[in-house]
Amino acid sequence: MAQKGFPEDYPSEIAEYLTGFINSVDSVQNVIQTLLSLSKGDHIKLCPLEQAKLDLLSAYTLNSLFWMFMLTQGVNPKHHGIKQELERIRTYMNRIKEITEKKKAARLDKNAASRFVRNALWFEEDTKAKESMS
Repeated sequence: MAQKGFPEDYPSEIAEYLTGFINSVDSVQNVIQTLLSLSKGDHIKLCPLEQAKLDLLSAYTLNSLFWMFMLTQGVNPKHHGIKQELERIRTYMNRIKEITEKKKAARLDKNAASRFVRNALWFEEDTKAKESMS
């Protein structure tokens, strides 16, 4: 039995995959139309790091869609400039990841560390002074 909107000669498995694909493409198209309908000033005010993440995600998504389009047209995208563009975007994504991880890294409180080291050290004079008081 063929799926709705597909000819009878399609096997049901292929028609199911095509239906899923069409639904996914429709979802992506709706998101892209929403993003394109907003001007840069209409976006929620984001910190520069979050804005960079959003911009990179948008660029990566559009380039990935173009990669898939090229595949559907029978063109090998590995021999096209889109491959270098995706690699460039991945490089920037890794840089953003490094910056984010650096912000999350533990920071050293120098005063607390010096007190900890000072109190952890054993001094002979301190021991003699405590014994003489007893």
